[in-house]
Amino acid sequence: MKDLFQKKFNSEEFAKKQPWWRKLFGQESGPSAEKYSVATQLLIGGVTGWCTGFIFQKVGKLAATTVGGGFFLLQLANYTGYIKVDWQRVEKDMKKLKIHKSNQIPTEVKSKAEEVVSFVKKNVLVTGGFFGGFLLGMAS
Repeated sequence: MKDLFQKKFNSEEFAKKQPWWRKLFGQESGPSAEKYSVATQLLIGGVTGWCTGFIFQKVGKLAATTVGGGFFLLQLANYTGYIKVDWQRVEKDMKKLKIHKSNQIPTEVKSKAEEVVSFVKKNVLVTGGFFGGFLLGMAS
């Protein structure tokens, strides 16, 4: 029983130390430059980027329409007298928010950003293809 506990504990520690993409794709998911040709890397990055950009465009339009429509309805309700906004309280709360705003980035965000930068550096071609495909997807 003790050996089982020790083995489980060690595997949990090992999993915590692995980058997120290794957890997702497994141990053999090193830089794609080691596995695929340049054309394949660009094609994979471009196709996934285009799909992501296309979906991002459609969802973005829906989100912008929803937020804009909601803002319009709130202004209309305010104008017609259905709701009353206490603008002095809103201004006071915004001033409090500005005073208490912290300029420090949490360490968890920094570590994730470092992982992303490391992934991009190891997979430059796939990332470049993804970025180009993303822009094409947003434009289509």
